[in-house]
Amino acid sequence: MHSHVPSPPPPDPVSSPGDDREFAWYAGDHHIHTTFSRDAMYSVDDQVRRARECGLDWMVITDHGGPDHAKQSVALQTPLIAEARRRHPVLVFQGMEWNVPGAEHATFIAPDHADTPDLLERFERAFDGDVLAARQNPGGPRLIEHSVQGGPEAEQLGLDALAWLVEELRTGTVGEALVLSNHPMRTGRVSPSKVRGWRDAAPGVFVGWEGAPGHQAAALPPPLGRGRGRGQYDESPGRWSFPGYDLDQYRTWGGFDAATARLGGLWDSLLAEGLPWWITANSDNHFDIGDTVVVGEASRAHYVEHGHRGTPVDSGVVQHGYVDFAPGFYSRTCVGSARRDYASVMAALRAGRVFVVHGGLVRAVEARVRPGGEGPGVTFGARTSVRRGGDVEVELLIDPAVEPNGSGGVPRSARWDVVVGTVTGRVADTERDLFQAPGTRVVESFEVPAHASGRQVFRTTLRGVADPLYVRFRGSDGRHADADGHPRVDPIGDSDPWDDLWCYTNPVFVDVV
Repeated sequence: MHSHVPSPPPPDPVSSPGDDREFAWYAGDHHIHTTFSRDAMYSVDDQVRRARECGLDWMVITDHGGPDHAKQSVALQTPLIAEARRRHPVLVFQGMEWNVPGAEHATFIAPDHADTPDLLERFERAFDGDVLAARQNPGGPRLIEHSVQGGPEAEQLGLDALAWLVEELRTGTVGEALVLSNHPMRTGRVSPSKVRGWRDAAPGVFVGWEGAPGHQAAALPPPLGRGRGRGQYDESPGRWSFPGYDLDQYRTWGGFDAATARLGGLWDSLLAEGLPWWITANSDNHFDIGDTVVVGEASRAHYVEHGHRGTPVDSGVVQHGYVDFAPGFYSRTCVGSARRDYASVMAALRAGRVFVVHGGLVRAVEARVRPGGEGPGVTFGARTSVRRGGDVEVELLIDPAVEPNGSGGVPRSARWDVVVGTVTGRVADTERDLFQAPGTRVVESFEVPAHASGRQVFRTTLRGVADPLYVRFRGSDGRHADADGHPRVDPIGDSDPWDDLWCYTNPVFVDVV
């Protein structure tokens, strides 16, 4: 049915001889839409099949919340997810994309549990921003300029939703869920204080954001693409945008959200508080670029009545203006999980044992951070400690790509950076809109030899550690980095996502005792 066939999935990155880890890396995508979204078209089975063809081990179906979706879509979708689980060897989480009151969107992930559909339905009907907007303005536009969209009242509605969810998980049958902010900087409505509020309201539940958004093909020029920004990040400040952001904060940097990619930016300011805040990457798949498939039933009336957009139809003609890659075809969130099951994958996401990669730049990357240079060390998301004044050995292991990616070539990472920031503690209430961490720095960079093959190992030592810190890593193909190795702001309208590949990891925290 589709006009392109994904490359075969790369070899399992966990099978290298001599590995002593207690987990394996499993690739996934937590932001995927189906015909049950008001603006998407693929069936549940299509999305699961395509995700597996692209090498994914787990995925989350996240159709848009809203008044029409809330009427029946979760119930209609539930048996189709169950059938897809039986047909395909991939973990399929049932979730939704929450319209966060006063902000942007978020992935809501729930476990494989009989009561998950009920939890999703009750949460959506009570707290989805579009549902609340429709109640405040019956018959009006779906998104309207009132308290649900911005201001202190809207922010409080989001916090109320999280408080309800935390209590429901404590007392209910499902027992666990995860929330991750989607495309956080796209409209500027996600202020630093909102992020801190979410994290504090639901620790262990609201755990991070998309470090890189989906819609990565949006910047390809017409006629095939839309000539927009990567991730459709080409907005300008609006009524409810945080006034402290400059225009570059609304753009992607090497395909990554500015809040993640900007050294010493918002992500680093959160990490400098010493509390976990994790990154992911995904497809946000609605319509594959270059596909010949079209929506089966495009009318809003059909969606309102039936809760879906019908069975997609193959037109036989390549469609113009589609902006997505299939799940796993370009973006991957790789989690280090002890087992390949629902609970273990959720636990790994919650723990931040994650690296994210675009375009198959590497098969796997892993850190081993060893205080005193002893023991096996810890990896992403973990916390360790060193005696004041002691040394910390940092080891980075890279399994390079060996298969062509979607552009037809085998990608090669050219440079890896070790990024270190000082943990200064929680900010004061008057500083909750802080979004800079000026002390964050690249302490070591490794150039990858042009003809290197096999696992690459890089080491450095942080000497005389006097203050708590975190250490994270990033790699790139080096094609569009600046002279210091940092990502550049992506141009709008003509930016090839295959020509600017990056990989980021979550941090390791090092306490001083």
